[in-house]
Amino acid sequence: MTARIIAVANQKGGVGKTTTTINLAASLAIGEQNVLLVDVDPQGNLTSGVGRKGHATSAGTVYTALTALEPTSDATPFILHTDVERLHLIPADRQLTGAEIEMVTLSSREERLRMFLERLRDSYDYIFIDCPPSLGLLTLNALVAADAVLIPLHCEYFALEGLADLVGTMRRVRAALNPALDIEGVLLTMFDERTNLGQQVANDVRQFFKEKVFRTVIPRNVRLGEAPSHGMPVILYDVKSRGAEAYLALAREILERSAAPAA
Repeated sequence: MTARIIAVANQKGGVGKTTTTINLAASLAIGEQNVLLVDVDPQGNLTSGVGRKGHATSAGTVYTALTALEPTSDATPFILHTDVERLHLIPADRQLTGAEIEMVTLSSREERLRMFLERLRDSYDYIFIDCPPSLGLLTLNALVAADAVLIPLHCEYFALEGLADLVGTMRRVRAALNPALDIEGVLLTMFDERTNLGQQVANDVRQFFKEKVFRTVIPRNVRLGEAPSHGMPVILYDVKSRGAEAYLALAREILERSAAPAA
């Protein structure tokens, strides 16, 4: 078992990053994969979305690890259990808001998250990092730590706007800090098949990213919006909802993709 580390990133807010991170990870865990969630968004929505707002071990949160004077290389003491078997969490809280300023003067500032997570690769199948909606030092740490980036894209008029910045940042990270960084896939979210605009955006994205776009599309679904307020993935909140079915399908597609190179 060697974990695949996937950063879920898009500097545009409101595209379904956290929703995707929680529900894809939970779907994989229910499929008997060992999965770790890492919250590096100062809003802490990932942490609250799995019912762990205000929770931390005695070691602290991801903020404690990233801002220590010396790089933290053992993440195990920071891990919390969730209500989904095989799904664990390293939480964040509002303290993380100041981390980017505090990290500027620290040694190995771009590689702190990579060093923090490296030893956990043997304990998990997948590690998902939920990034903030920016291209600052926290997202940079995620890109340096990750094997690949999953990019959620809202099916709206401005969907592709700003993506050039993310791809450019990935290119610079590859050149300087993480040569193996790849695109795991582009995920179309909040898709409404009834609108011409949704269909047009989906076609544009597929032409641009080609086979990197997942077959699975995440629909607009009320249950996906309701589940986080109850501190649970949608698969626990309403397993029969269209949102739950879509993320289960995405999990199957991810597993198929990872099995294909091995085959």
